Amino acid sequence: MSIYTKAVQHSLSYKKFPLLKFVFFVLFVSTQGLAYGQVQETRDSIKADSAHAKGIKKQQIANNINKQYDFGDLTRNIIHPHKKADTLKRSSGIIVVPNVAANPTIGEQLGIKAVAGRRLGGDPNTYLSVAATSASITSKGIIYFYVNHNIFTPGNKWNFQGNLVVAKTVIPDYGLGIGRDITGGNAADNILADPERKAYSIHSMYYDIREKVYKNVAKDLFLGAGLDFAIRRNITNKDTVNNATPSSVYNNQHGFPQDHYSSNGFLFDAEYISRDNPNRAYKGIYADLGLRINQTWIGSTKNEVQLNSDFRKYFSLSDSNPEEVLAFWNWGSYLISGNIPYLELPGTARDITFRSGRGYTTQYFKGTQFNDTELEYRFPILANKFISGVTFVSAQTGNDEQGTKIFQVFQPGYGAGLRVLFNKATRTNLALDYAFGRFGNRGFFLNLNEAF
Repeated sequence: MSIYTKAVQHSLSYKKFPLLKFVFFVLFVSTQGLAYGQVQETRDSIKADSAHAKGIKKQQIANNINKQYDFGDLTRNIIHPHKKADTLKRSSGIIVVPNVAANPTIGEQLGIKAVAGRRLGGDPNTYLSVAATSASITSKGIIYFYVNHNIFTPGNKWNFQGNLVVAKTVIPDYGLGIGRDITGGNAADNILADPERKAYSIHSMYYDIREKVYKNVAKDLFLGAGLDFAIRRNITNKDTVNNATPSSVYNNQHGFPQDHYSSNGFLFDAEYISRDNPNRAYKGIYADLGLRINQTWIGSTKNEVQLNSDFRKYFSLSDSNPEEVLAFWNWGSYLISGNIPYLELPGTARDITFRSGRGYTTQYFKGTQFNDTELEYRFPILANKFISGVTFVSAQTGNDEQGTKIFQVFQPGYGAGLRVLFNKATRTNLALDYAFGRFGNRGFFLNLNEAF
């Protein structure tokens, strides 16, 4: 059994993580006394005024962070136990923390991370701009450095999104498809599908430079374009010879080199944003629909046209506790024409933040057509909002090269977790999730901010 299979199936148990028992106990108990009153009907004109006043009051509650307690307050109380909080002082939107993380894909991670959030200009309706950078190393030999940003100019006239990545990666490969057993086929077909879910470790150097520029063209609507250069070099698969692993079979069938590729393309997107915060939204919508067009004349190994979609909707369920939220997410990627490099195939945790499909390792499922749907219930546990909880479910679907179509087979995931309020000014949370999937998959996931 490989190190990756062991990590997923055995390395994390309730005995080793007694906190997980507490998580599920708290989630069960905390959902028991949640009841909210109903508003009585009145005349239409009064209803309109009441609805407007109600909306203002709800927004004031959501924006009132003085009654919230975050990691900065905890630090102040430890260092200066008798010092009161300065509620008039504007909280810093910059966080520098040890980048400690864990999940079945990367193992245990240690590094440093800086996250920043700020509204540019004086318009309160301008969306929060965020940026982050990190350098880290993991127990599975992964070295990762990145810088990313999502910046809105005053009045939301322009939106700039981009990232820079330099990494030494180790990716567990479980074959192509959605985990459906295949019948018949030749030896290469069975290797590509990997029905026994054997994990092959693929080592490589990875470089990615992406930048997109969006222009606001209507209320909450942006149109944008950009470029993405994704390059892998020194790809090695130590336990294989030619055509003996899923990646080597795929590369031979689709005409890709075994040891390198470039996926360079133009990006064209339409973006709709009405959510109130990118780190932890209480309400609103985020939607992005885009085309990726890879071209050999700008250095791409193959031509390719790909349609990508990302839709998120947030419902605040309480006026007094706007943090109680039902969140919906659907992410998909669909090949229209051409060929995608094997390690660029859409699949588990291949969304922009690598957070989809909790319960499975990155790219555990993958195909040229892929879709993931998730539903998450978020709720405060403590009155000061320092500790919150979540429960979530997901369903992934994709195609393979043995006749399975997208939306024909679904693979479920589910779990629960705790949230620790790290920075109340930017709604930054420390997220601790424990998730389950099929084929013996389970794992502990530690990150900053919500999965979506």
